[in-house]
Formats: sequence, structure tokens, C-alpha cells
Amino acid sequence: MEQQILAQVLEQSAKMVEEQVDAQLRELDQLDEEELERLKERRLDALKKAQKQKQEWLSKGHGEYKEIPSEKDFFGEAKESKNMVCHFYRDSTFRCKIMDKHLAILAKKHVETKFIKLNVEKAPFLSERLRIKAIPTLALLIDGKTKDYVVGFSDLGNTDEFSTEMLEWRLGCADVINYSGNRMEPPSQTKKPGSKFTKIEKKTIRGRGRDSDSGSDDD
Repeated sequence: MEQQILAQVLEQSAKMVEEQVDAQLRELDQLDEEELERLKERRLDALKKAQKQKQEWLSKGHGEYKEIPSEKDFFGEAKESKNMVCHFYRDSTFRCKIMDKHLAILAKKHVETKFIKLNVEKAPFLSERLRIKAIPTLALLIDGKTKDYVVGFSDLGNTDEFSTEMLEWRLGCADVINYSGNRMEPPSQTKKPGSKFTKIEKKTIRGRGRDSDSGSDDD
């Protein structure tokens, strides 16, 4: 008799424990579902905001590499976009065509940044103001202010065969694009004899000295 009573007590206890565990599992499942719903909602909101931002960028000319007709247009373009890369080029300079090829690719990849080009011969005032002397030169602007320059190919390995990834890294070092790679070292690529890479310390980019603007046309 005592054994039967003990067995019943143990069975009831086990049932109670099982019910409690089941209740806790149901609560956890419910919490997980709610959390998943919240995550879904946050993710959806983020996607909507990102899509809205992308459409805004596209409406301002981002996503394509375009030429502006005059230096007057430069200021308007810089005013409406937070990040901008402007290639000062000359038709007679072959290396400008190399730069064009890479910038066209990056313009499509980094929609957050506006990529434009301007014939230096049509921009005497701007060239003097920015002290553009070596061609090609990229002026890198953030919030309408020129923060850095890429002059020639010296920061890109001193070779005409630099990769798009190398230029992307250099622009990332200046914070003019959203760069997810390692900014402390340039991307690996095959080096040709006589070529070299310039390791760039991030702290030296902003407010960089004007010495990098001096020099003759790089053609």
C-alpha cells in the first residue's frame, strides 16, 4: 500500500515537473517567435531605409561615372552629395583613361559616393584653387570640402597595371567610400619590377600637405 502511494506521488510529481517544463518551453517558444518578429520588423525597416537612401543617391547622379561640363557644375555637385570623387583629367593624358576604367567600376559598386570627371582645361579657376598640377588627380570631397588627393599612380603601386581593388582601398583610406577591407594594408596583387606600394597611415590623410599636388603632368 505504501509503495502504491509512493508510486502515485512520484508519478504526480513527475507529471507536475513535466507540465512545468512544457509550460516553460512554450513560453520560450513564444518569446523566440516574438523576438524573431521584432528582428524581422527591424530588418524590414532597415531595408526600407536603405532602399530609400539608395533611391535618393541615384536621383542625385550616384551609381554612374559621369563628366560635368564646367567647373561651375563642380560646386553644385559637391553641395548635394556628402561624398564625392572628382577626376581632373586631360584628353591627351593616357593614364587618365586608365583611371576612367577603374572609376566607372567603383561608381556602380559604391552608390554612396558620387563619381565625376572634369576636363582640367575647362577648369582654370578650380585647378588654381585646388592647386591641381599633376594629371590625373582625384580630389576626394566629404561634406563639400576637399579632404584628400590621389595624385597620379604613386599611391597605387606606381604602375599602370594597378587593380580596381587597389584604388578602392586608397579611396577607403580617405573615408570617401564605405570600405569594408583592411585599411592598414593594400590588397595583395602581383607586383611588377620597379613597382612599389605606399602604406598609408589613416591619420595622415586628412589635412594632407600640398606637396603631393606638385609635379608635372603624369603622361
